[in-house]
Order: sequence, then structure tokens, then C-alpha cells
Amino acid sequence: MDNQKKHVWMHIGAGSFHRAHQAWYLHRLLMQGDTRWSIALGNIRGDANALLSALEKQHGEYILETVTPAGERKYERITSVKKVLPWDEQLTALVNQGADAETGVISFTVTEGGYYLDTEHRLDPKNPDIQADLQGEARTIYGTLERIIRQRIKRKAGPVTLLNCDNLRHNGERFRNGFLAFLALKGDMPLLDWVKNYTTSPNTMVDRITPRPTADIAPRVAEKTGFNDLAPLMGEAFIQWVIEDDFIAGRPALENVGVEMVQSVLPWEEAKIRILNASHSCIAWAGTLIGQSYIHESTQTQSICEMAWEYVTQDVIPSLSPSPLDLNTYRDVVLDRFRNPYIQDTNQRVAADGLSKIPGFITPTLIECYDRDQIPRATTVLPALFFLFMERWHQNELPYTYQDGILDAAEMHARFNSADPLAAFARDEALFGPLASKASFERLLRDTVQSLRSWIKEQTTDLVVSQ
Repeated sequence: MDNQKKHVWMHIGAGSFHRAHQAWYLHRLLMQGDTRWSIALGNIRGDANALLSALEKQHGEYILETVTPAGERKYERITSVKKVLPWDEQLTALVNQGADAETGVISFTVTEGGYYLDTEHRLDPKNPDIQADLQGEARTIYGTLERIIRQRIKRKAGPVTLLNCDNLRHNGERFRNGFLAFLALKGDMPLLDWVKNYTTSPNTMVDRITPRPTADIAPRVAEKTGFNDLAPLMGEAFIQWVIEDDFIAGRPALENVGVEMVQSVLPWEEAKIRILNASHSCIAWAGTLIGQSYIHESTQTQSICEMAWEYVTQDVIPSLSPSPLDLNTYRDVVLDRFRNPYIQDTNQRVAADGLSKIPGFITPTLIECYDRDQIPRATTVLPALFFLFMERWHQNELPYTYQDGILDAAEMHARFNSADPLAAFARDEALFGPLASKASFERLLRDTVQSLRSWIKEQTTDLVVSQ
């Protein structure tokens, strides 16, 4: 790569995670004197306009506060976002930047539900957002990238790497399969062929707990740094990024700032998704059900921590063994991170998108347990908690608004109004794949739900007594 030439890493998804993770790594490169790559940041939807405006006023700079489980805080001014892309309905700035020859990487964080994949990991063409994009809109990552790549071809801008930075197993492959399926449905074979030949989609594993910014961060940042930041954020001190080294148009020297460049991310992503992400959701759903608001207080609740520990120990570690990772140590480090009281990560944030997390994070372990003739008692606790969580949602008794990118609210309410909501839940192929027709799984789920109802009653009774 030309040592003098400037390159742009364009990121789609102006949320906290990108700014605490990928932007942090590219900032570290700048601090080392490697100024070849910078970030252009934009969004598909208009819901980040206030953030983009704040960043524009600060020339893309902001303060990242990190905190350890021991409470040690550090403050760093992140300088890697050199261009803020204003939003409009036509995504003009995003398309122009993505189609520019200087843009060598287009990365994105659109959450698990933002890929619109079914339980077979195929694109769901019936989804209204996908249907809208097939008609020419740009509501999703697929319609957005279609617009960008059409312009890129028109300008002869050359190859580009499309990099998924979401918690999706085999995320590069599954995004790519979804995108190619979308383009095939559009019927534009030259465009489809160009994407096949002139883009790559490496698999990645990303990790840093980054809660939604709260009102107390800005005053603390101002006190510690003297900067009245309009867009500060906070995350845990721990960070990890593992990427398959398959970039078609050059890349930053990420290995110089601690990114693990590998041939296959499979062992890391399976450990992360099943041990960290699934346990996180378990803790958030369970904590919510007994009236708790924060991940750390729920993890510090012994019975909830035991649910997560047993799930990993009894079912996940046997599924992932042998592994190049020390899975027992990884489990313990994860739970220690969740206990961090300074992160103030909410159960609301982590509980979101359960309809994607069940099939993506949890069902594979259920299936593998049955495949080795083991009854997945510990894993079944997780979907049972989610059923009870959604039952509360149906009754309008959750203490917060539940967010789920693929939730059909009318359909879900109808399910809970049916004669046997739990049967409908257990037999949902979108959630449980082949287990949806397995009577023994439905019986196990019923028994687990009943046991958890008793647990919730005991926990809430103890809470009332203690007050």
C-alpha cells in the first residue's frame, strides 16, 4: 500500500459501539503516527441526526471514558472520525462517500435483526423493509449498499471490502449471502457479478461492552478533561477484535494496535456469541423479571449468575470443546465483566432483539445437546426466560420499552391471546428450527417455564420482605 496515499474507512451505523470499538482502534493507529486511514461516519436512518450534528460541531472528535471492574477510569479523545456524513432521505452523503475511490472499507453495525435472516440464515424476502428496498428504497443495509455500489461502478471506483461488525455468527458470510440474495431478487446480474468479483466480506468478532450514554457522563468528562463534549460515551476497559485477513482494497495496519488478524474467527466467535452474548441476554431477561434495572446487579444476584454459569458449564463448553481458547477462564472473565458496577449497563439494552438472539445465540446449543443425547436443561432456561419476558411485554408490564428489529407486535399479541401461547412459542420454527417439532423439547420448555415462575415468585417475595 502507498505509504502516502490517504484512505477512508466508511462506517454505517452511528451508534455507541462503533465509536467505542472500531473508531478506538483507528485512533490508536493515528496516535502511532500512521495517518493513512480515517473514518467517515454516517447512518441509514434519521434517528442519529442529533449525534451526527454534535459530532460535526466537534469536527468528529469526542471523549471515550473507559472503566475497569475495579473502578479505574481513563479518558481519551478519539480523533479517527474525520468526516461526518449528514443524513437525508436519499442518503446522498453516504452514497457519495461510499462510491469514492478513496473509500477502501465499508463497515457497518446494524444489530443482529438488521440482516433480516431466517433460521436457515437466508434472507427473508417477505419482510416489509426488504420489500421496500426491492422497490428502490434504502431502509436496510442491503438497499443502502446497492445504491452505493451502483454509484461505485458508475465512477469506476474499484473494489471495496464490506465488513460486518455485528454479533452475528459467521457474520461476513451471512451478510454476504443475504446481500447476494437481495441483488438476485433485484434481477440485476451485472451488479451481482460485480459484488461477487470486486468485494470481500471477512468474518469478524467484536467485543466491548458499551452501554447507551447516560446524562452523568458529560459532566464527568468536562470535570476530568476540561472538554464540554456534546457526544461523550463510556465503555468497559476490555476490548477485543478478531478479523479474517481478507481485505480486497487494502486495510489499516490493525495488527499494530492489538487486532487479531487470523485465517478463521470461528473459535472466537462461537465462544463470544454463546458464552458472552447468550449469557448477557439470560441475565438481562432474568433481572428484568424480578424487577432489576442493571446488568451488574442481576449478575451479582446469585441465582441469576448460577443460571448463566450452569448454561455455559453444562451445555456450551461441551459443545465448543476442543477449543484453542480456555473456555472455563473465558466464562469467568465474562461474568466478572458483567459484575462491573461502574458500567451501569441496563437490562433494557441487553434484553433487546431477543427474537434474533434465540435462534442466533441459543438454539445451536440446544440442538447440539440433543445431538449428543444430552437433555439441555441449563440452556432451556434461556428461552423460557424470554417467553416469560415476552409474556410481561404482552401484558404491558415491562418497566421499559422493549426494542426488537423483527418484532411483529400484532402477531405476538395474537400468540399470547391464543389458547396455548407456550405451545405456539415452542413450535416456532423461526426460533427453534428442527426442535419446533420435537415433543420432548416442548415438555422440557413447559417444565422450565413453570419452575421459573416459582423462582420469580420467590425472588419478588424476598424483595418485598427485605424492603
